[in-house]
Amino acid sequence: MAMNVNNITIVGNLTRDPELRFTPNGTPVASFGIAVNKRFQNKSTGEWENEADFFNVSVWFKLAENCAESLSKGDRVLLNGRLTQESWDDKEGQKRTNFKIIANVVAPSLEFAVCRIEKNPRIDGGINQDNQNVRDDDLDFTNDDIPF
Repeated sequence: MAMNVNNITIVGNLTRDPELRFTPNGTPVASFGIAVNKRFQNKSTGEWENEADFFNVSVWFKLAENCAESLSKGDRVLLNGRLTQESWDDKEGQKRTNFKIIANVVAPSLEFAVCRIEKNPRIDGGINQDNQNVRDDDLDFTNDDIPF
């Protein structure tokens, strides 16, 4: 039986500080941007060129709070999550589409930096319930609750 897989892992730099918000029921959510740079040699000119891909990222629960407290614009991070697509009609009636990463793992890249780990306290016999796998249909809010 075939399984559907939606998994993305990237390393890049934050393009803006994480913005922490809360849903009406108090669930923390943070959003930030990430740029993934690539350098390649143009075959026709022989010159080295730089390009970047830009992604919007959302994180939930304790991970959102940790990102907002720990990360800032320019920080290099590794993240893993799933890619989602959003579609809407703009003010002129044009169909717009955006891709966003819903991250469940965000970690500092130690390629060009050092960091100190400060662990959060654990609850319920060592299991931090904020870090459990949560399915979309388990979340207690609607699209109207999301502040962005």
